[in-house]
Amino acid sequence: MNEQIRAREVRLVGPEGEQVGIVPLERALQLAADVDLDLVEVAPMARPPVCKLMDFGKFKYESALKAREARRNQQQTVIKEMKLRPKIDPHDYETKKGHVVRFLKAGDKVKVTIMFRGREQSRPELGYRLLRRLESEITELGYVEAAPKQDGRNMIMVLAPHRAVKASAVAATASRGAPRERAGDESAPAADETAAAGETAAAVDSGTAADTSGQ
Repeated sequence: MNEQIRAREVRLVGPEGEQVGIVPLERALQLAADVDLDLVEVAPMARPPVCKLMDFGKFKYESALKAREARRNQQQTVIKEMKLRPKIDPHDYETKKGHVVRFLKAGDKVKVTIMFRGREQSRPELGYRLLRRLESEITELGYVEAAPKQDGRNMIMVLAPHRAVKASAVAATASRGAPRERAGDESAPAADETAAAGETAAAVDSGTAADTSGQ
């Protein structure tokens, strides 16, 4: 940037993106000084290197704001876990499926674990069948990211929400704070109106008192 640039000549780009052309470095630095901007090397590997006239401090500030906004809008991936038994009671199954549905709607991934005990380990098809049933019943919300796999005494499958479902979850999370902000903005005018009404009433009372004393 500026005097740190070592090239003898540069391809200069103006502050609005216009192409100035190839000019000597001294000329580019003089043009930058004339308009009170910085000469910033934006493509140092080009021959000659490409430099742009810009307000570097403002550029860094705006870049930091954009990066902060991107981090704020980025939803961290969370993996929830749901454990089932291969011979799970129908009511318990519906309850746990409800949790899986809730996790997917919130935009989270779900690791579903079938736990085998004792003789159940000789019947892995029971767990596989249960996982496939669950997959078919949540197909509108998610898909199988990791197919069922035996892991010791357990069988594991990972479900992930569809993109549209995850996007809806992000939008819902972002909008939750909006009503409170609007309510806060509207409360100030209401308070001002209340105060103004109080002052008006006080003025009326004072006038009435004065009239009474004059009589």
